[in-house]
Amino acid sequence: MKYIPPKVFKSTFTCPHCGAITQHFWDSTQWDLSKNPMRNKNALRISYCVNCHEYTLWIYDEMVSPDASNAPLPCPEMPDDVKKLYMEARSICSKSPRGAAALLRLAIQQLCIEIGEKGTKINDDIASLVKKGLPEKIRKALDIVRVTGNNAVHPGQIDVDDIDIVSALFELINLIVEHMIEIPKKVNAMFDSLPESSREGIEKRDKK
Repeated sequence: MKYIPPKVFKSTFTCPHCGAITQHFWDSTQWDLSKNPMRNKNALRISYCVNCHEYTLWIYDEMVSPDASNAPLPCPEMPDDVKKLYMEARSICSKSPRGAAALLRLAIQQLCIEIGEKGTKINDDIASLVKKGLPEKIRKALDIVRVTGNNAVHPGQIDVDDIDIVSALFELINLIVEHMIEIPKKVNAMFDSLPESSREGIEKRDKK
């Protein structure tokens, strides 16, 4: 799932309302902030999505409405319990990157349960998945979210107050869901649509 983060004055990005990569038009309103030399004029900025006709409101370079941060929308095949944690993390990411990272770690723990692991210790679940043939890049993605989420709860050497670092975790979770749930589901559906004789022939071949 391609995602282009919203950025002030950027002409094309993923709309936080409709989730489409689309063109946006910008306007800005001047405030008289001369009494505060730390502020510039043109502080209030508004972008308009040509796809869904909704507006986003920005103050300087920070999007303040909708209150959903710059994180991508969840993958369509994301399980509901995982999506609930994901969306909660998305709603607080701009205000509390650390809190969002901790929630995304919980989302990974719930995802492990959804795909048949125990969900007690994420590290053990990942080890179990590796034994079952988990691709290396997905293992790395799981570990990135796990370690970063751990640092949100037990501060270490990762700056989980950096919104750019935490925002990248959302993309990784979507990647994990895509490869562990969405792609297998599509492949199984296409395989089941093959003629029965062809499927039987494949099963006989694999038993040799």
